[in-house]
Amino acid sequence: MTETSASRLTIGGLAPFTTIDFPGRLAAVIFCQGCPWRCTYCHNPHLLRAGDGALSWPEVSAWLKTRRGLLDAVVFSGGEPLLQRGLVAALAEARTLGFATGLHTAGIYPERLAEALPLLDWVGFDVKAPFAEYAPVVGCDGGPPARAALETLLASGVAHEIRCTVSPAFDADAVARLHAELAGIGVSRLELQECRV
Repeated sequence: MTETSASRLTIGGLAPFTTIDFPGRLAAVIFCQGCPWRCTYCHNPHLLRAGDGALSWPEVSAWLKTRRGLLDAVVFSGGEPLLQRGLVAALAEARTLGFATGLHTAGIYPERLAEALPLLDWVGFDVKAPFAEYAPVVGCDGGPPARAALETLLASGVAHEIRCTVSPAFDADAVARLHAELAGIGVSRLELQECRV
């Protein structure tokens, strides 16, 4: 089994049905385990640490086969799905099963996003802050890779939603800086989400 096999995917959980995680589609959400960032408002802290996972990909794949004709799509969320070396193979398998594929990502790994994009129908991209101001939110200088990943997504033509959870540290000036910066690289719409801590 190669390192990039879908069986290498570490899965922390599964939401069997959602109407909100992939616009216009009935979907299941696969929550990938592990994330290198430590966002101050993380809503899935139980998925941050890499671990053995609650489910295996063969279990999830077998379940997905029973959902054909009932669900339209499969969304890979996290954690950070691009951390997973088996993601591309899992996306390919989900498409073979007849599902549209979606991804929720913060763009931590631009090269891995570029590899996954040909297998994606939609991406929900989480921008954390103006790119020079990532460290207080994510715990490291994550702005440069996030910007590179976002530019790759925008150039790909894949349908997407760009969103930002407004950190408690944000003020109106920070939000205005973020809007201006994103508009400068071609983002026409930014969805702002309320931070819940």
